[in-house]
Amino acid sequence: MKLLLPEGAAPSSDPIAEILKNTKTIAVVGLSSNAMRPSHGVAEYLQAAGYRIVPVNPNETNVLGEKSYPRLEDVPLKID
Repeated sequence: MKLLLPEGAAPSSDPIAEILKNTKTIAVVGLSSNAMRPSHGVAEYLQAAGYRIVPVNPNETNVLGEKSYPRLEDVPLKID
C-alpha cells in the first residue's frame, strides 16, 4: 500500500498512518454510486492509494467495480 501524503509532508509516527499502512481492505458504509456524494470521493481516493474497498449499502449492487453488500454482516471478505 502506498500512503498518499500532501506534497512536502513528512511521514509521521501517527497511529492512524500506522493503521493505514497495515490495512488492505476497507468497508465503506453508505458508499454511493453517485459521484457527487462524499462517500464516492473517499472510496475513489482509497482505491487510487491501493486499498480494496468493499461497498456497504442496501441500495447499491456494484460501486466502483466492487460488489456492494446490504449490511456489514453480509460481507464474506476479511475487512481490516
